[in-house]
Amino acid sequence: MSSGNILVVDDEVKLLGLLKRILSLEGYLVFEAADLKSAIRVLNKEDIDVIVCDVRLPDGSGLDFTRHIKQKFSNVEIILLTAYGNIPDVVQAMRFGAFDYISKGDDNDKLLPLVAHAVEKAHLQKKLGRLEQRVAHTFSFDNIIGESPAIRETIAMAQKVTPSDTTVLLLGETGTGKELFAKAIHANSRRAGYPFLALNCSAFSKDLLESEIFGHKAGAFTGAQKDKKGLIEEASLGTLFLDEIGEMHFDLQAKLLRVLETNQFYKVGAVSPTNANVRVISATNRNLKNEVGEGRFREDLFYRLNVFALEIPPLRERKKDISLLAKYFIKLFSEKMNKTVTDMSADFLYILERQPWKGNIRELKNVIERAVILSGSPQLTADSLPMEFHTQQNFMLQTLSAFDLASIEKLHIQRVLHYTKGNKLEAARLLNIGLTTVYRKIEEYGLNYCI
Repeated sequence: MSSGNILVVDDEVKLLGLLKRILSLEGYLVFEAADLKSAIRVLNKEDIDVIVCDVRLPDGSGLDFTRHIKQKFSNVEIILLTAYGNIPDVVQAMRFGAFDYISKGDDNDKLLPLVAHAVEKAHLQKKLGRLEQRVAHTFSFDNIIGESPAIRETIAMAQKVTPSDTTVLLLGETGTGKELFAKAIHANSRRAGYPFLALNCSAFSKDLLESEIFGHKAGAFTGAQKDKKGLIEEASLGTLFLDEIGEMHFDLQAKLLRVLETNQFYKVGAVSPTNANVRVISATNRNLKNEVGEGRFREDLFYRLNVFALEIPPLRERKKDISLLAKYFIKLFSEKMNKTVTDMSADFLYILERQPWKGNIRELKNVIERAVILSGSPQLTADSLPMEFHTQQNFMLQTLSAFDLASIEKLHIQRVLHYTKGNKLEAARLLNIGLTTVYRKIEEYGLNYCI
């Protein structure tokens, strides 16, 4: 049996009843309306897939109705019932976006297969629409985690450039989330319905990179047995993200510059150009100005890429975001590994917030993943952090902003509690102080341990 919601619009009662019966027997849920006003009410209330509508109705034209519906309900397909041989109506209907038409009273045998195809298309359109919404949500700027002024300002700048087709150069250290920003810019731009393709320029040799980006013609080199589209062509109407652009060979930089300036490029082995319609977003952790000065990067390409530069702040400048990011990754990996880890101890977070994070968010993500794997309880503790996080040199240098007595006392008590796995009675014995003093110091320094 078929499935789908059909709205039949016709002022002829007998025909309306006949169409409803035919479609209902096929398993469709059929709604009916005798005029356009009633049809609009049904559309506003029900999730209609296909409309079967007469061209001539008491309160208006099915042609004008088609144009209105396709503007407001773009995923709804419309099949029009036309008078015999009314070709002008047919042409106009198709121009307005009608799925198809049948001659009224003569083509009833064509109705069912036509409706089936229209329902299939409507369902596909709705599925694609939901997928696009999910992708847009997944890569929305709201999903970039962080409340620090540095990241909020960066997001605000990215949102300003999103609606345009301007080239964007994302700058920042490894692991700061440059590709995440590139995806968010694409997903919220007018090119969102088209491909987003990413390529790491440091992962290929010069010749392979040229073929990957620009494509090649059959016979261009040994092994090129057939034509191949490059990523510029594959990403047509969408966005091409070129990561580590500073690693691109000097000769290829000229070819990329041509794309940006003329919207044309030459495939490897081609004698005529191919048109390009793609937005280019690039990223690098290098200082391209220095690269230009050293003669390793073309100055003209640098200025063409640098129309809108966006600096992604390193994690050490976003200390207040570490807790938010850690909680997100704990939830992510706990669900992925089917574990019950839901929280982290104060000492765990304390150590995280005092790391240099040279690998930035990527390094933090890896550390949390490892900690979740090692954890045997619902709370992550310092025991599950890598050994180097506990070395005295690293720990002392990263935790003490000044060698004041309070800081040293706090650090010492924390390390003893860590050694006793939170056993306060044993910690009091090792510290040679009273148990009540241990509790008071825990409260004073904001430590949180349980026996």
